[in-house]
Amino acid sequence: MARLSEHGIRLSAMSPSFLNSNSTSHTWPFSAVAELTDNASDPGVCAKQIWIDVVQESGRLCLTVTDNGCSMTPNKLHKMLSFGFTEKGSVKFIQSIGVYGNGFKSGSMRLGRDALIFTKNGGCQTVGMLSQTYLENIKAQAVIVPIVPFNQQTNILHEDSKASLAAILEHSMVTSVEQIHAHFDSIPSKKGTKILIWNIRRGKDGEPEMDFETDVTDIRLPPIQIEELKKGLRSRGSLKVEQIVPEMQYSLRAYLSILYLKPRTQIILRGKKIIPKLISKRLTHIEHDVYKPHFSVSLHCLCVCLYVEGGMKPSHCLVSLFLPDAAQNNVFCCF
Repeated sequence: MARLSEHGIRLSAMSPSFLNSNSTSHTWPFSAVAELTDNASDPGVCAKQIWIDVVQESGRLCLTVTDNGCSMTPNKLHKMLSFGFTEKGSVKFIQSIGVYGNGFKSGSMRLGRDALIFTKNGGCQTVGMLSQTYLENIKAQAVIVPIVPFNQQTNILHEDSKASLAAILEHSMVTSVEQIHAHFDSIPSKKGTKILIWNIRRGKDGEPEMDFETDVTDIRLPPIQIEELKKGLRSRGSLKVEQIVPEMQYSLRAYLSILYLKPRTQIILRGKKIIPKLISKRLTHIEHDVYKPHFSVSLHCLCVCLYVEGGMKPSHCLVSLFLPDAAQNNVFCCF
């Protein structure tokens, strides 16, 4: 029977299969990683450092993303594991990157099928799980997110979380409360969050979608994917035959180095710091143009044309004339 709202009307449910379909908005794994780094560097979290690493946990390959930001309360973690909730906003004129409350879900589920989130805020430490494998195993009809809060000083489990703890210990990479606390302790500050992703997505050949072995300080796309990427770029005309694929397309280290115009957070990838490259200061040719409109007291007709190969064709543009009273008199010309 469907759950009812306080008005006695059925609540909408979300199928577990949506976790996978939602993740397909990322056709490229590096953009999924960016969702997780964005969350940590956004205002309200303000992490100073983010650590991205590859580890073996219980014999399985896992991806971890750890930050030393403000972390989350159990209620905020529940909202993060739900869809559409966000409390982000601009802080001291710094605009938030994420605004739709979907980044973690789409990003983490694109990288792997299952994720654990460990977060501690100085008074409470909480673990939550978003897992497609768990939902399939229990044949869930809706998305269920086990969440277990502990008192950070006493490590005492909250009484109403025993069912969630049992689900995490049975269906995740951790099998004991001691392991959970070890993950809390691995966060290198009193406050922070650690994301553990396992069942890493694999390609058609059965191998991991990302290459963790070629460079132990980087995460790269395997050669077969680089070739497919090259063909795709050339078919779209984005890459000429004599050109090579830019490194940022297949190297996470290169991609993260140019990801932010004004980096606020230091990123450490597999134990080595990312050196930011400020695109605005690395352009070969830079030209500055200060726009100074000249106002006219009389109305003039303005013809706008677009020059294209093969001749001149009029473009369909909406042009607002720069007149002193243009805004008040709604003076617009359309060509």
